[in-house]
Amino acid sequence: MTRAIYTASIPVFKQMLGGLSGVLAKAEAHAAAKKIDPSALLQARLFPDMFSLLRQVQVASDFAKSVSARLAGVDVPKLEDKEQTFADLQARIATVLEFIKGLDAALFDEAAKREIVTQAGTPKEKRFTGESYLFNYGLPHFFFHTTTAYALLRHNGVEVGKKDYIGTY
Repeated sequence: MTRAIYTASIPVFKQMLGGLSGVLAKAEAHAAAKKIDPSALLQARLFPDMFSLLRQVQVASDFAKSVSARLAGVDVPKLEDKEQTFADLQARIATVLEFIKGLDAALFDEAAKREIVTQAGTPKEKRFTGESYLFNYGLPHFFFHTTTAYALLRHNGVEVGKKDYIGTY
């Protein structure tokens, strides 16, 4: 059971980021076929106070890389959030996938008990065990942003379904 945290995180992030990459490819093709300015989809929001599609993808990929890094006990790679196009978002996802695929499963042997300290957008820090961090914080946030990205595209007419969202497993 020493690799349970690895098994519950890395394969899930890889699968879902693959699905996110696929729905973004369909969105880009949809925009081209319908002669829609791609920025109309990239800047789409479900409600004015929510993040745009572009930001949802950035945050989803941030959770995949930061949760994986913290659980593995390595430094979280920095990404600059400068993406403006579908190609930029695809490159970001590819960068994150390359990073998480490079994390050896042995790094996760003590992850369940590892102390994780975060300061998520506020000066107040939060402390977790690795297990709590993954299951109560990291995965829920990751799924929220990947689901919202999917919903934005579906809401805007991109023909995607559950199989696209789930990706290949």
